[in-house]
Amino acid sequence: MNLKKAYLFVFLILLIDQVSKLYIKTNFYLNEQVKVFDWFRIYFVENEGMAWGAEIPGEYGKLFLTVFRIFAVGGISWWLNDSIKKGLSNYLTFAITLILAGAVGNIIDSVFYGVIFNDSSSQVATMFSNEPYGTWFHGEVVDMLYFPIIKDIPMPEWVPLIGGKPFTFFNAIFNIADVAISTGFGILIVFNKRCFKEA
Repeated sequence: MNLKKAYLFVFLILLIDQVSKLYIKTNFYLNEQVKVFDWFRIYFVENEGMAWGAEIPGEYGKLFLTVFRIFAVGGISWWLNDSIKKGLSNYLTFAITLILAGAVGNIIDSVFYGVIFNDSSSQVATMFSNEPYGTWFHGEVVDMLYFPIIKDIPMPEWVPLIGGKPFTFFNAIFNIADVAISTGFGILIVFNKRCFKEA
């Protein structure tokens, strides 16, 4: 894969990611869901931008996360450029391309959405609102893909952490950017030997 193709692929993933997020943000209110199949729903949630909705506590936690991710994207971009220049494995460059696209997709939400949109909690958000819900670098990431394949399995009391509670598989709600990142890391793990073979 050459650099031009890699960045074209990044652009296409970003386009799909952002179009889907803009559609959800401007057509759904927070926590609204549409059942597509028993095992798939469009379910609009927002989070601080970490995996599984985790947050960094404190007044500057969100800002720290966003700035860190911007630096991380710079590092990933360098890795992609370096890998292509050195003619390393297409498996590796494709994986890095996916991770880069996903990271940039979620950074766009974090940097810009707080000043572009108003609040979604009791209404459908409006773009370029006069009453934005946040500030620069404090936007929340839009998630909408939910696959509760197996729902509400009663767990025995003796099971650590989830014992005595109903369990749903798969319980995460995510977006296209998350899919790209997860697929990229999956390629690095599953095809590790092909990714890092000697050139």
